[in-house]
Amino acid sequence: MKPSSVIDLKLEEVVTKMLWINILLIAAFASAYHFLVEPLAFGFSLRGIAYFIIGYIVLIILHELFHLIGFVIFGRVPFSSLTYGLELSKGYAYATTSSPLQNKKMRQVLLLPFWTTAVIPTIIGFWIQDQVLVLLGAMLAAGAAGDFFMYRELRKEKDEAWILDDPSEPRLHVYDEYPNPEE
Repeated sequence: MKPSSVIDLKLEEVVTKMLWINILLIAAFASAYHFLVEPLAFGFSLRGIAYFIIGYIVLIILHELFHLIGFVIFGRVPFSSLTYGLELSKGYAYATTSSPLQNKKMRQVLLLPFWTTAVIPTIIGFWIQDQVLVLLGAMLAAGAAGDFFMYRELRKEKDEAWILDDPSEPRLHVYDEYPNPEE
């Protein structure tokens, strides 16, 4: 069955936007931390750098794991349909399912990692006064920009449309009727 439309995230076009979003969010979150918690203090230590790098890697992994959790919880897909991995040559991690989801459910799947790996760490960072965690939240919020671009495009489609995640590219195939993923 041929899709009625295809939503393609062109990474080469999004990278520049994501960089600017990242810079703006880091500046905004650092300013908010400065005004709400304590004056900014930039000190570098091996421990602090390790905390930041390890925290970033862990949150990226969790971001993709939360996509998988969203597929299972919202889309009710079988575990056997899930795939997770790294595309090192293109510089991104991915989580996908071979099962189609209705548009409304796919939109929930797309935004779940934003809440769990960007918003919650940022709130916790402000609460426990951890500037690194606040900045990690800013970076993961910017990292979710691709998910927001896809979400925006899916909002233009009917809620009843069926979405099939592409297994190898950041692309969504939109169908008016339930597609058989085996075809």
